[in-house]
Amino acid sequence: MALVLGGAAAGTARPSDATPGDFERAAEQAAAEFGVPKDVLLGVSHESSWWEGNHGRPSTKGGYGPMHLTDTTSGSTYAHRPGEGPVDATGTDDPSEHTVQAAAALTGVAPQTLKSDELQNLRGGAALLAAYQRQITREISPDPGTWYGAVARYSQAADTATAARFADGVFTVIRNGRQRVRADGQTVSLVKRPAVRPATSQLASLRLRTLPAAAVPECPTELNCRFVPAAASNHQVSARNSNGIDVDYIVIHDIEGPYDAGISWFQDPSSGVSAHYVMKADGSAATQMVATKDIAFHAGNYWVNLHGVGIEMEGYAAQGPTWFTPAQYRATAVLVSYLARRFDVPLDRKHIVGHDNVLPPRPARAPDAHWDPGPYWDWETFMALLGTDDRGKPRATGGADGGNIEIGRAVAIAPEYGGNTQTVTVCDPKCRTQKQPSNFLYVRTAPRVDAPLVSDPALHPDGAAGTQRIDDWGATAMWGQEFVVADVRGDWTAIWFGGQKGWIHNPAGVHTRPAPDARIVRPASGAQSVSVYTTAYPRADEYPRGVVVSDQTRFTMYAFPQGQAYVAARTPVRADDFFPATPTRAEVVVTGDQKYDVIQYSRRLATVNHAETRS
Repeated sequence: MALVLGGAAAGTARPSDATPGDFERAAEQAAAEFGVPKDVLLGVSHESSWWEGNHGRPSTKGGYGPMHLTDTTSGSTYAHRPGEGPVDATGTDDPSEHTVQAAAALTGVAPQTLKSDELQNLRGGAALLAAYQRQITREISPDPGTWYGAVARYSQAADTATAARFADGVFTVIRNGRQRVRADGQTVSLVKRPAVRPATSQLASLRLRTLPAAAVPECPTELNCRFVPAAASNHQVSARNSNGIDVDYIVIHDIEGPYDAGISWFQDPSSGVSAHYVMKADGSAATQMVATKDIAFHAGNYWVNLHGVGIEMEGYAAQGPTWFTPAQYRATAVLVSYLARRFDVPLDRKHIVGHDNVLPPRPARAPDAHWDPGPYWDWETFMALLGTDDRGKPRATGGADGGNIEIGRAVAIAPEYGGNTQTVTVCDPKCRTQKQPSNFLYVRTAPRVDAPLVSDPALHPDGAAGTQRIDDWGATAMWGQEFVVADVRGDWTAIWFGGQKGWIHNPAGVHTRPAPDARIVRPASGAQSVSVYTTAYPRADEYPRGVVVSDQTRFTMYAFPQGQAYVAARTPVRADDFFPATPTRAEVVVTGDQKYDVIQYSRRLATVNHAETRS
């Protein structure tokens, strides 16, 4: 029988001593049936899916349901780039990629039911845990600590370090407790059990391989990391951070394909692209492909590449759509935290950005600009993992009179991911609509739900309204971005957005938070408008002989007129450019005397001459 999840309305939390909801009761039922301690089952589910069923959709690893049972050869999980049709994830018989089938054999439940029915998925996970426990200890014990080996085995890791990392995460949750509101509004609680002592010695019985320590990769010790060089033609050798070129941005991408395919693509000299790191979907491995001192070609904008580190996720922005796993979020957060410490990169959404926040270098390339990692990358959770969790901070409550949403002040876009359901249209080439939790808000031309979406003139030079196509990114404001309030009317808040007054539906300020520390820039006194760019190159007369001058291309269709205001990064950046060494010349760094403000102009960042603005 299908489990129908009910509970409180979305976004509300029941008291910790309230009667457990459907999900907890289902977990308790499944645990009791197979003799698994409920704490263990809930701990494994939390570390596998954050207690979410994701409506039967697969993760980027091909895992289904709250227990993340895997099936990577169903033909519905992975696909080539749009239009090329579905393929298997790996084409292997690795049992770790087929735990749905193993659970089906243990429970007698059809694989499709295990994927789509949360109760049966919990039963399948419990059956697997019990089977692993019998293999390791030959007994079913009520003591959660004696299940350490079974939990490590459940990770399906091939090496000791990865299996231990998963099991340690599960037992940290069990010992410390956890409470979380699911997307359907149910609050799931795991009461802390500090007395539980995990039997870590059981790990040896799994006889997993021990990976040699890698000396070359620039990675935190927590990651299983290796170095596989990208093709020499796909990046530039540099000496960043010691030659005056700073790393200021960490850019998150997705591969639009499997882990190994991304690595192969960056090794192919004909691709012309690379990233510094590639992250496996299950968080078990990372591959560095370009040294951080060097310049990878990943963002489609050379000046951003010059100052950025690119990280590619195994997975898809919209295919299926799949979902990114908790393990991948955690592993990526560990890497980003490490890089941010090394290069003094601020942990905010002006510096930790997606490829979809980067403007192309020329207007003609805007229609083809990438929009990964897409609407289903949970920025709220990811930034919380980086230690910037503001989910407990007050909302920018408003109303007919604006409340504390003040015109001229900045707000951060902050919809709660699980309750922010948005509809997009995906065409690859056949069009379909997808409606699910997302990381963005639509921006409209008037304070009405039926008002047209704002038009981005780089995407719609004819002035046509924006659309809900997933690649029509010009009318979407992303979680964590900050904008200046232009007006308030009832449940709607207007922001200065891409040269226009754009309206977001924001009843009682539920989708925004105050941003009191934001640095707001306006056109300088007497200036009619400020020119909008997407790079920060020196003037032509500042380049030495022997190097080609880079064009500081103005986006002439974009406006920043007097009367508008935008949020800028805390510190202006100095104009600069770079040319790698040649057989007859050392590398060249060109520094100009102009400074630029990097502003959150629309969904994309833009640059404006600091001399033309005032704070």
